[in-house]
Formats: sequence, C-alpha cells, structure tokens
Amino acid sequence: QVKLLESGGGLVQAGDSLRLSCSSSTLIFNTNTMGWFRQAPGKEREFVAAIHWSPGTTDYAESVKGRFAISRDFAKNTVYLQMNSLNPEDTAVYYCARGVTNQRTVRDRNVYEYWGQGTQVTVAS
Repeated sequence: QVKLLESGGGLVQAGDSLRLSCSSSTLIFNTNTMGWFRQAPGKEREFVAAIHWSPGTTDYAESVKGRFAISRDFAKNTVYLQMNSLNPEDTAVYYCARGVTNQRTVRDRNVYEYWGQGTQVTVAS
C-alpha cells in the first residue's frame, strides 16, 4: 500500500519561504510522476508543480513559476516543494500525489493514483 506523508506547512508572512516534503512509503518508480496540488477554501484542487521521477523533468503552474521549485531525493523516496516569495494567494492545503503521467496529463489531478493527507500553508499579509 502506497502512503504519502507531507510535512512542512505552517503560518508565514508574505514574502517568506517554506519547504514542503512528501515521503513515499514505497519505492518510487522511474515511470512515476510526483505532483503537488493545492486547494483553497471554496476552490477546486489545482495543479502546482510536478516532477517526473526519471529523468527529473519538471512542470509548474504559471502562478508559481519562478517562485516555487520541485525537487527529489532518490535515496529517501521524497519529493520537495521549495516555496519562495509567498503571498496570501498561496494560502491553501497542499497535497502530494503520485501517478503515471505524460506531457498531456501531468497537470490532471484525476490521473494521480495516490494522495497524501495534505498540509496547511497559510500566508499572512
């Protein structure tokens, strides 16, 4: 059973940084994509960033491009989301997800098979 565990959320001020972590209970395969999504109150869950486990290619939502960076640690089966220059619009529950995607589906939350429980990120103005 694949379990994903996120950590690193919290309350920060606008302009601050946070790093989220997501650890998988099982080996992440080279064919897997690890994604980060977020959901703000009253809104749909939206794509934030993704990384193809191998060869490590990444994709970002336009709203976070240049501010967020996704990375991975093979040895720890862990994916990270470094979030810089946070603003109140980034406030949401952030979810880690794992699936098998292609260029066309990487941003589609319905394609991801496994999800973490989410971690709250709150950015105060």
